Amino acid sequence: MASKIAFRTIEGRSFGYLLLLAILGALVLLGLGSAWYMEHNGHYVTGMNNQIVWGMPHVFAVFLIVAASGALNVASIASVFGKTAYKPLSRLSGLLALALLLGGLAALVLDLGRPDRLIVAMTTYNFKSIFAWNIYLYNGFMVIVAVYLWFQMERRMQRYATAAGWVAFLWRLTLTTGTGSIFGFLVAREAYDAAVMAPLFIAMSFSFGLAIFLLVTMASCAWTGRPLGAHLLRRMGKLLAIFIAAVLYFTATQHLTNLYAAEHAEENIFFPYFSKRLKQLLAEKNPVMVGFSLNYLSQALCTFAMIGFIRQRFPKMQIVVGGGLITTWMQNPGWRNPFSGLVDHLIAGKGEQPLLTLLGSDTPRRVYTPDYTSLSDNMYLAPGFILPYAASSGCFWKKCLFCPETSEANPYI
Repeated sequence: MASKIAFRTIEGRSFGYLLLLAILGALVLLGLGSAWYMEHNGHYVTGMNNQIVWGMPHVFAVFLIVAASGALNVASIASVFGKTAYKPLSRLSGLLALALLLGGLAALVLDLGRPDRLIVAMTTYNFKSIFAWNIYLYNGFMVIVAVYLWFQMERRMQRYATAAGWVAFLWRLTLTTGTGSIFGFLVAREAYDAAVMAPLFIAMSFSFGLAIFLLVTMASCAWTGRPLGAHLLRRMGKLLAIFIAAVLYFTATQHLTNLYAAEHAEENIFFPYFSKRLKQLLAEKNPVMVGFSLNYLSQALCTFAMIGFIRQRFPKMQIVVGGGLITTWMQNPGWRNPFSGLVDHLIAGKGEQPLLTLLGSDTPRRVYTPDYTSLSDNMYLAPGFILPYAASSGCFWKKCLFCPETSEANPYI
């Protein structure tokens, strides 16, 4: 006959317990002080600049949200997969999942700035954005896990705990998929070509959450004199090793496939258009050199797909790439050219004079007046014919870290 599970309350009267509360309270105060410092001095103090668009608060927020999903591993093993040996740890698993998620969301809320922005985020939704869906996923996760904990703790409701565990298990997979999709399909898709980010985030959630759960459980049992059991600890350790191996596999897959973004140009969604158009232009103009202007991350995938297309079909063609994004990359102190063999020349800053030099011209440097005579007036989707006009060049301020003007070192004229 199986022995009954006995839960014992932590009295919370020892010096170690009070010391732990004091340390945690100090960490909370330090976090609030850091948020105040960031809001008064700007986000650049978190490491954000024109190359790094998310600082340390965002990194920790995503880490905690992802770990929250994985912290529920032990509860899922007990209720969903029927491993009763893990049942005594299920309540701590659910409580830790809620704490981690609340911590991650708190970091994001502090990053909003003014309190009224939270009201806008909670009342205005764009369901074409994964961010809007994640609001429901995060709130739903907290409600489901809270109900799941109640079913486990209330004797009358324990018969529903397994069903609640299944709902929580499926919901957390959806939540982690949504969080990974932010990077895989919206923010970093063009830069990393990483549809694998969603399963990668699931694997990371399993590993991060279980690792945190193990640390908390081992510390709690050691400090309160409760036996954890070497056999159970070894089983969770082996499970953690499997999750870590899965993370390494998906990470390696992501980076290895990135090496072939230019080689597989036909996979690009715009390939039917640019393959036909590039063939036509190259046949008409018969150029000795082709140039690309790459200014934003959203242009990177298409740019390198076109470069790969040209390199495969016209291997002797000289290819030059410049633009704001290239300039920003090249201004990095640790810059090492990763495009050798694919791109012949990279140009940082203004491109007119370097292009003329590459073409063998010694025309002196001067400011060039735009020439619109060859521009068609009916090729763009716009309410009317619009011509760009720049009243000046460069920037007199040059202190915004997110702006490429600082990297380009353009004089203000």
